[in-house]
Amino acid sequence: VQLQASGGGLVQPGGSLRLSCTASGSTLAEYDIGWFRQAPGKEREGVSCRRRSDGHTSYANSVKGRFTISRDNAKNTVYLQMNTLKPEDTAVYYCAATTRRLISSLCRRDGSYEYWGQGTQVTVSS
Repeated sequence: VQLQASGGGLVQPGGSLRLSCTASGSTLAEYDIGWFRQAPGKEREGVSCRRRSDGHTSYANSVKGRFTISRDNAKNTVYLQMNTLKPEDTAVYYCAATTRRLISSLCRRDGSYEYWGQGTQVTVSS
């Protein structure tokens, strides 16, 4: 599967963005999906994930209540809706997919995923 992340940009604090992760070559419904981000000088962080088996979702504490992961099987796309953005959300955001059926504790670990998109820059600044 090839993943294409898009939707990043420059937004003011308090604003919203919706990131998209579109797949080609395979059906995203057959994968568990994660969203990750990496800020300059920091390690990659698992932001959110969604399991295909039961629709279980997980969020980092730093984004809980502000970000929502969702899937549109008809468009073969997974979204990350980001609301009430903060400057500390500034990072390159990546989507990832795995054929493995992840347990909850592994859902936001980057080592759990074998397929990665190229990243999209999100900058939150006034």
